[in-house]
Amino acid sequence: MNVALWVVQLLTALAFGQHGYSLLFGLERARKRLAWTRNVETGILRFIGVAEILGAVGVLLPAATGILPWLSVLAAGGLVIIMVLAIVFHLFRREWPNILLNFVLGLFPAAVVYGRLVIAPF
Repeated sequence: MNVALWVVQLLTALAFGQHGYSLLFGLERARKRLAWTRNVETGILRFIGVAEILGAVGVLLPAATGILPWLSVLAAGGLVIIMVLAIVFHLFRREWPNILLNFVLGLFPAAVVYGRLVIAPF
């Protein structure tokens, strides 16, 4: 089960790292692809990008180095919170496909939190 959790942690880091990178460094391209980004201020989008990149790094780095591995659980919890807030945002805008995507993406860090607290703790 430990290997499966590492795979989930890696997938979580890749998904959130990529999206955070696109919001931080490819904002013009993101605004063309993602309609919701056109209605959100640049500063907020950059904040979300930084939070997602830090969460992606936090899900992997502390656990991989063995230095304060509980921070990986905390980072995954932060990513779950970001996804819950994204679901609320998209609910108000009635963007059902985005809500479903946020729900599915939120399952990955939620699995890390549960897995690392209950199934295979560090």
